[in-house]
Amino acid sequence: MKIIQYQSAVHSVKKENLIQLEKFLDRVAGEQADLIMVGEMFACPYDINNFLAYSEPQGGETFKFLSGLARKHRVYLAAGTVPEIDAEGKVYNTAYVFDRNGELAGKHRKVHLFDIDIPGGQYFKESTILSPGEQVTVFDSEFGKIGLCICFDIRFNEMFRIMTNLGARIILIPAAFNTTTGPIHWQLLLQARALDNQCFVAATSPARNKNASYQAWGHSLVVNPWGKIIGELDELPGHLTSRVDFQEVESVREQLPVVSNLRSDLYEVVYKPPV
Repeated sequence: MKIIQYQSAVHSVKKENLIQLEKFLDRVAGEQADLIMVGEMFACPYDINNFLAYSEPQGGETFKFLSGLARKHRVYLAAGTVPEIDAEGKVYNTAYVFDRNGELAGKHRKVHLFDIDIPGGQYFKESTILSPGEQVTVFDSEFGKIGLCICFDIRFNEMFRIMTNLGARIILIPAAFNTTTGPIHWQLLLQARALDNQCFVAATSPARNKNASYQAWGHSLVVNPWGKIIGELDELPGHLTSRVDFQEVESVREQLPVVSNLRSDLYEVVYKPPV
């Protein structure tokens, strides 16, 4: 599977971000990617004061635009995240993935909201506006099963183990770590998640904007099932092209039988989806 991760600059006008993505897909069309990814809140400045104003229901204008791009270019489009509003007025940080026909292949609402207060560092509370999702997400593709989660979800390996148990061979993560936690935790966490679960991890961030109230760390990357970073960007706008082979997952799991040696007779992680 050929993946292109687009680490885009985020503008204050939603339409500018959508047009920017459209132009990028046109520009890389000749590379014949199978999957194109963008970052968390790629069309909305990452500020809790923006989430409600930028929110749209599933099936809204942005949803249709992204579906059309996937269909036009015949690619899987992991369209970062957008603020989604439901019929009850609740707002979610939501990731949509569209298949080559523009159909919705996967959807994930951020389960673990980013509420932090680091002395001398970042203060941010998504829960003042956003509601948490209630599901672990794995969807089918022509390449096999793919897991999907969002940013702060990275810190909870229980979720990754469930995605692994559900058959995920690669986990896609739109994310926007900040410049406090990014330098220390970004690579470490993503390598740990890939190594612990012996799967590929592809995490895509927006580019850093030094004039924004929230500065993303950037450094979109891909990690292989051995825990090795096989490609990484810096903090600037750009894109990263990688090839992943799901046979490598099976090979690593045979060489180092971690997943198969789990002692479910002694311990297990249990998924409790809503009824």
